[in-house]
Amino acid sequence: MILAHLEPKTLWVNFEKLNAIPRPSKNEEKIRAFIKNFGARLNLETLEDRVGNVIIKKPASPGYENHPVVALQSHLDMVHQKNEGTVFDFDNQGIEMYVDGDFVRARGTTLGADNGIGVAAIMALLESTDLSHPPLEALFTIDEETGMTGAKELDASLIQAKILLNLDTEEDDEVDIGCAGGVDVTAQANYTQESVSGTYSFFKIELSGLRGGHSGMDIHRGFGNANKILGGLLLKFFQDFDARLCAFSGGTLRNAIPREAHAIVALPTADIAAFETWMQAQTKAVKDAFETTEKHLHLSTVQSKVQPAVSIDFQHTFLKVLNEAHNGVYSMDAHFPDLVETSNNLAKVTLGGGKAELACLTRSSVEASKNELAQQLKNTFEAHGFSVTFGNDYPGWQPEADAAILALYTEVYEQFYKEKPKVVACHAGLECGILKKKLPEVQMISFGPNIEGAHSPDECVQIPSVQKFWRLLTALLEKS
Repeated sequence: MILAHLEPKTLWVNFEKLNAIPRPSKNEEKIRAFIKNFGARLNLETLEDRVGNVIIKKPASPGYENHPVVALQSHLDMVHQKNEGTVFDFDNQGIEMYVDGDFVRARGTTLGADNGIGVAAIMALLESTDLSHPPLEALFTIDEETGMTGAKELDASLIQAKILLNLDTEEDDEVDIGCAGGVDVTAQANYTQESVSGTYSFFKIELSGLRGGHSGMDIHRGFGNANKILGGLLLKFFQDFDARLCAFSGGTLRNAIPREAHAIVALPTADIAAFETWMQAQTKAVKDAFETTEKHLHLSTVQSKVQPAVSIDFQHTFLKVLNEAHNGVYSMDAHFPDLVETSNNLAKVTLGGGKAELACLTRSSVEASKNELAQQLKNTFEAHGFSVTFGNDYPGWQPEADAAILALYTEVYEQFYKEKPKVVACHAGLECGILKKKLPEVQMISFGPNIEGAHSPDECVQIPSVQKFWRLLTALLEKS
């Protein structure tokens, strides 16, 4: 095994076993079967609710029988992203990992530390024989990354715990007590295709090499959004050339900042030389604009096959919508310094075959602000003739600063590290907001190890931080 020499050994061994199994969102049959077999093999009570969440119950260690039940919660699915040029079948291949100094990384794909480290930690606790802990309920939810279906449809009658530890955050000196809610905003329109008459050459303009990242946690970091960058480039292109737009595609998932995008354009053959000079200048301008955050940004053009173009009217409409739709931070939180309150990720854009679609994920810790930005996007899209739908609406998690479990975590952290942890809220869609509505009497906190680049092929997890996370988790259970 690649990770078996790392400590804590049981956690890393379970993480490697977990990553050997494909676990895309909405296709978790294999990983659910794996977790159920794991519980059965330990002779622990193993349940599955109607939607596919798996609950494994472990009795208390001696002397802890009368302590409150603690739920340990992580999600089974992972975000699937890969670098351009990486050949990888997420439905059938296990993640290819390697150790890089203090970090574990994957070769050209997401690592799955989000939320595989949390799952592996829970597995290590369930199979332990020498750790002190109260009665445990391990809650493994499904489909967190693309709809939070597991949390939304959880059969709450299966959970008896009064404390819930969510193990799905990514800074080891922080403890989360709040998170953003979200809503999917989707705009769609049909258009007329036209044959391009005259002497035209067809080109594919391709943008790649962006960092991408988590559409909540990284939205304020100035990373480039491939759809917005290429959309702005095309707007200028069609102002400078009598050209036609044939197709556009950018981004893959709502919860990932789009890293790549491309467009197919038809250009008068007589303008090719001028176009090449224009592209050189525009490439420099774009690279200069993102020289700090996007050092690997790459723009290229290659010849493409002949294909129908978008009607002139819709070409103008599409580019206006693409450039006018809000992307990035909308407002900052008034209570937590440097925390984004409301944002939008223009995540996935497609144009081709007579259909156009723009898919967004709007997030906010304030319900009114979330609805305000979603409505603003709707107004923008509808003003240009697009139809708009909202979906996967889920609530935020309101902080409980006086919760006893938070005080206990702070006490444990201070004993080990002689300072208090940072008590924060995060701009991500933790399941706690949904679970709190289903389990209103349960106290919740969220914590985890240092994970960088989540939702991108740059994802990695820091090995010493996992050791710190494990130490805090086991000590917290011993004192619960």
